[in-house]
Amino acid sequence: MGDEEYGDWEALVGAALLGTERRQGSPEALLDAAAVQTVRRRAGLRPAEAGPRPEPAPVDPRPAPPVAARRRLAQLLAGRAGAGSGGGRRGAAPDLTELLPQWLAAAGRHGYRSPAALVPALLDAARARTDLRPQALALAGARGMWLARLNPDWRFALRGGVGGAGQLPDVTDRAGVERLWQEGLFAERVALLGAVRAHEAAAAPRLLATTWATERAEDRLMFLDSLRVGLSEGDEPFLEAALGDRSRNVRATAAELLSALPGSALAGRMAERAVACVGPEGVIPPAECDAGMLRDGVVKRPPAGRGERAWWLGQLVEAAPLSCWRERFGGMGPAELVALPVAEGEVWREELHAAWCRAAVRQRDAEWSRALLGPASAPPAAGPGTASLAERAKLLETLPDAERADWVAEFIRAHGLSEAFQLLGVCVVPWAGALGRAVVDALEAAREAGSYPWSFSGVMGLAERCLDPAEAGRLEALTAGAEDPPDASPGAAAYWAEAFQRLVATLRLREAMLSELSPP
Repeated sequence: MGDEEYGDWEALVGAALLGTERRQGSPEALLDAAAVQTVRRRAGLRPAEAGPRPEPAPVDPRPAPPVAARRRLAQLLAGRAGAGSGGGRRGAAPDLTELLPQWLAAAGRHGYRSPAALVPALLDAARARTDLRPQALALAGARGMWLARLNPDWRFALRGGVGGAGQLPDVTDRAGVERLWQEGLFAERVALLGAVRAHEAAAAPRLLATTWATERAEDRLMFLDSLRVGLSEGDEPFLEAALGDRSRNVRATAAELLSALPGSALAGRMAERAVACVGPEGVIPPAECDAGMLRDGVVKRPPAGRGERAWWLGQLVEAAPLSCWRERFGGMGPAELVALPVAEGEVWREELHAAWCRAAVRQRDAEWSRALLGPASAPPAAGPGTASLAERAKLLETLPDAERADWVAEFIRAHGLSEAFQLLGVCVVPWAGALGRAVVDALEAAREAGSYPWSFSGVMGLAERCLDPAEAGRLEALTAGAEDPPDASPGAAAYWAEAFQRLVATLRLREAMLSELSPP
């Protein structure tokens, strides 16, 4: 039965649906006929009218990276290991996908743009990994935004992008700023607001006020969140008005920002409420959550497992200026206050200290953070303010970079690496000096002790991305294989040797990568 037996395309479809045996045919004949009919149908198509040609991509005036760096970016985007090394995360080969964020960050610091040919791959990477988006879209710049308008797969960039070089008007061009603010894409408006904020902090809330009433709730929230950068007393009138916003999330964010301004009226109201609950005589949590507290951002309903009064107390204390406690307690400083016993018991002490931790982080108060952290060598459970590593990590972020690194180095020397993962995550990269030495010494000690090696895989991965490449020389001696120590897990020595080989290879690669990005 040949293709002439099937006739037209509809007959082919019918035969495919009913089965060839019911039409006295064979599957091979049906496929042959379908192939012939497909060619006929394509040959008979009339070309459609050409659509309008898109406008040319805007010019990005930033320089392209050096040639070697462009090749490295293509390699990182492809996720391939270096020449001669095996693929996969296991083994001694570096994990290139984990180095891409560092390449993007370094390229941003140098002010480079993405090579034009790699913009599509860069957008694909940003689509797949949200952690890459800010830096990837900044590197893609105006061309990335132009492409995103043409491909539905990249539409995320139109809301999450950061604009790009050449797209924004000069911030002194009032007409241009107003036009883009009224007509631009969301990403362009976010970038414009940031540029206006950087030029004149007070101009950002003025610009926001011109369209605030007509913005969508989620957009109002993101615009409001952008005021964190450069937050000052000049923002208070706008934020105070936002306390009456129809969106609960917008109201909560406005209250949080106001509480980060110790001189704001909201901070004063919270201080008045907080000192009425906590003093030398003890802790008496609020009996109710009144309308004034609700307007000032206090959430009435506690999460599961939390008591209402404790929940309200914590919110009042964390929003009150930390300076109010010195007067309330007769001139005591943070260290003395944190050390005070709480007569009502350990539960209120934990609530109070946790709220003070949140206040120190919100108000970026290094003195209070030091008091709540205590000495790094002390056992975490005996810490003066908090034993929570998550809270300690946030407190550390308020300290100067060098002091933060020294505190974590001391913690590692006293307690090892197993408890330090979250703390290391807030240390500035690269880990150098005392911190780098402490990490390398602790890894070597864990290997020599025959520690269960797989429990250190997270720290090893972090070390690959964060250790100073200069530490590679010290680590070379640890790459050789050895016999498993007594009582060690089977295969532990081979694992450690492999992990150190990968660590050294990654540090060498990072060193080369950063060198390639340096301008000629």
